[in-house]
Amino acid sequence: MFRASLVRSIARPMASRRLVHISAVRRAAEPIATPEGSGAPAEISPKISAIVDKVAELTLLETSQLVDALKSKFNITEAIQVAAAPGGAAPAAAAAPAAEEKAAEKTEFKIKLEKIDAAQKAKVIREIKNLIPDMNLVAAKKFVESVPKVVKDLAPKEEAEKIKKALEALGATVVLE
Repeated sequence: MFRASLVRSIARPMASRRLVHISAVRRAAEPIATPEGSGAPAEISPKISAIVDKVAELTLLETSQLVDALKSKFNITEAIQVAAAPGGAAPAAAAAPAAEEKAAEKTEFKIKLEKIDAAQKAKVIREIKNLIPDMNLVAAKKFVESVPKVVKDLAPKEEAEKIKKALEALGATVVLE
């Protein structure tokens, strides 16, 4: 009995509550802050202000649909949006040489076991078992027999060279990609 009355006393106030948006009048009274040096005009036209108020009243789903509709209407793709970012295309052009430099000084490698010497197969199996965590001897044997296989992905340069040297000492052919 007590429990039912407690539930009713909580449910009534909750049922009468609604989630409401801030009214357009209140939002219009708040000044819109613009970042320093952004070049954005301090005054916003009433037409733009009215559109912003209407968009602010939309739900998240409706806003997503609006964005999709605008993208299709104006034929906007993700590549264009990046190029049209503040600052123009200069940052995008500057990012291209930086990407080439990163490719030149690669720090993470994929260690790929290409071939093994049949006479040294048992030693390579034991080494693979030690290199790959949670691998038992049977799984290591299947792994070695199904070469070429990736031993480790995204290994740091020092570790990759160490693993390559150890496997090549056992008669395996290893490639760092």
